[in-house]
Amino acid sequence: MISVWKRELQSYFFTPVGYLFMGVFLALASVMFYLQILAQRSSDLLTFIGQISYLWMLLTPVLTMRLLAEERQKRTDQLLLTSPVSLTGIVLGKYLAAVTVMLLTVLLTMVYALIVAIYGRVYPSELAVGLTGFILQGCAFIALDLFISGCASNPVSAAVMAFGVNFALWILDMVETSVSARWLSETLSFFSLYARNEPFLMGQLSFASIGFDLSFAAACLILTIHMLDSRRYRGA
Repeated sequence: MISVWKRELQSYFFTPVGYLFMGVFLALASVMFYLQILAQRSSDLLTFIGQISYLWMLLTPVLTMRLLAEERQKRTDQLLLTSPVSLTGIVLGKYLAAVTVMLLTVLLTMVYALIVAIYGRVYPSELAVGLTGFILQGCAFIALDLFISGCASNPVSAAVMAFGVNFALWILDMVETSVSARWLSETLSFFSLYARNEPFLMGQLSFASIGFDLSFAAACLILTIHMLDSRRYRGA
């Protein structure tokens, strides 16, 4: 697993993918920071975190698109599937490499908190809670999009499919607020990655939301492992 993690992490920075993800994320986050915080002389970092959380929907497909789909496109997937490394180690190694790039990007966003601290007040506990939800949401999206990458035949289709699924989840979250049937609204809210993030954005550490995000990510990774195992068995 460690060898896969190292290889994939290096590939992010030996190719434009890692720089593209981090650059676009920070550029869009900076625009949002100016509009939400600087232009309004606000110090509400939790609202800002809530806004940039939608960037996961847009950008995690870039981070995951080549992880498995590229192996299939280059027909190196069978070599990978028959390597001494277990399928679990392969999937976790690739997943953790993407999560590492995400965490490095989040670390760079801490400069926004330092800027706010210059003219306003930053509450470390609230910021930590908000970032916890933000990171867990990102981890869930990466796991989902990694599974989609395993279903695709090339990186471009993987990115398009992942964005489509991410966008559909956002649409469902929008629909949830306008559904009149209470049972349907509660069901959509229960499975919404966005609704699960709301307690963190209010400064509340929700163990239910933590459990959901971790379970969602784990389920996606398990599905990915089973899918690869099935492909190895079929030799396709």
